[in-house]
Amino acid sequence: MLIFLFCVALLVTGYFIYGSIAERIFGIKPERATPAHAQADGVDYVPMSKVKIWLIQLLNIAGTGPIFGPILGALYGPVAMLWIVLGCIFAGAVHDYYCGMISVRNGGASIPHMAGRYIGLPVKHLINVIALILLVLVGVVFVVSPAGLLTQLTEQILGRSGELVQKGNSAHDYLVTTWVCIIFAYYIIATLLPIDKIIGRVYPLFGALLMFMTAGMLFGLLFEGIPLFQTVGLDEGMGIGDFFKNFYPAENMPIFPLIFVTITCGAISGFHATQTPMMARCMQNEREGRFIFYGAMITEGVIALIWCMVGLSFYDDVQMLNEAIKSGTPSKVVYEAAISMLGTFGGMLAVLGVVVLPITSGDTAFRAARLQIAEFFHIEQGSVKNRLMLTLPLFAIGIALTQIDFSVLWRYFGWANQTTATIMLWTAAAYLYRHGKCHWICTVPAIWMTAVCGTYLAFAKIGFGLNWTVSLIFGVIATIAVTAAFLIVLKPKHVLNSDD
Repeated sequence: MLIFLFCVALLVTGYFIYGSIAERIFGIKPERATPAHAQADGVDYVPMSKVKIWLIQLLNIAGTGPIFGPILGALYGPVAMLWIVLGCIFAGAVHDYYCGMISVRNGGASIPHMAGRYIGLPVKHLINVIALILLVLVGVVFVVSPAGLLTQLTEQILGRSGELVQKGNSAHDYLVTTWVCIIFAYYIIATLLPIDKIIGRVYPLFGALLMFMTAGMLFGLLFEGIPLFQTVGLDEGMGIGDFFKNFYPAENMPIFPLIFVTITCGAISGFHATQTPMMARCMQNEREGRFIFYGAMITEGVIALIWCMVGLSFYDDVQMLNEAIKSGTPSKVVYEAAISMLGTFGGMLAVLGVVVLPITSGDTAFRAARLQIAEFFHIEQGSVKNRLMLTLPLFAIGIALTQIDFSVLWRYFGWANQTTATIMLWTAAAYLYRHGKCHWICTVPAIWMTAVCGTYLAFAKIGFGLNWTVSLIFGVIATIAVTAAFLIVLKPKHVLNSDD
């Protein structure tokens, strides 16, 4: 447990020290009017308190990624915790902070607009396509995963009331379909209405469930007598060699680049770049940026660490963890661990806390997709008719994609997610570069993520399917080429002022 507490301490320290460095490099202007005031429209540009915005930001960005990803990452052993901590402090939180603050300086603009302005028009079109694909995939993944958990809860409740639940697969499938329809109905309402009418009002309740889930699972790990790290056959007295055990848990599962695509939202996630501008449109002062953007990511890192520890400790060995994942996706691990550690009632509340994460990310995913399309085609969004015109086709596509196998969706989601994060990091680096500031705070993680995404694209079955060595060479060459292009082609001829 000391290792876990040490990791949490590093995250908190990172917020105060590295977060301050990121803020100082950006150069905040507390006296500058934010888009929430300068462009207030009562729909998307609505001033809100920083605590409420922080909570909404956390619920927006923390889907199933900081839960499912760390559970899957636990297959690689305790080294997964190292990526969560380092990735969160030096990549993920930096990514979120600069995305939010650059959006503030650009009137609440979305990532395609920012990429187009600071890198170039071709990148704007590329990120428009990738980000839209990502948002729809997120919406679908974050319908399927909570629907599965709610189905298990429903079956548990009906079973305890003496009713017959298991009437073959048809009964189970009917429950899943019912919950999918209910979640989609909520998404449609939340996407269409002004942000302070549903999202701003129900999120405090969702936040309470989230806090209960986080505290409850931590309590279970501390006091339920579960041997820590037993899944990978280690104990608290492990050495450095043991900590890095299990780099290759199964055939065709090398730690690089797979763990860096598997554990996304808990370390770094491009999905955050699609959500953060929505809160940039509600922030009232630039000095609130570090608390809202950097702070929400650090909090998500703590959630990811807790679920990584569950994956490392709840089952007797890594084979049992792998079988649980294969038989019911990571949602089965969530359900079994919560019920076992907190009892039926407490476990159900904890599972509900997990459920609200994807739901509160899914609704804003479709909302962000609507805003991105509206921004690209210059479609005014004050009219309900205009919002409906963009929303319904998105939901039609999402409903169709729910028929695809979850594991396949997750692989495409993982690559699109990290590729979007990489482009956002390069965009932030270009912003700093063009303003004559220390761009390396974004350039270094951008270089790393370029190598990850390039290698993954070459290696994975959804990509080129090459062998690992060739894929690594491909990733390194691609990274060198992109970095050289950034430093040479984007070299600023003049330094922009801080308001550009």
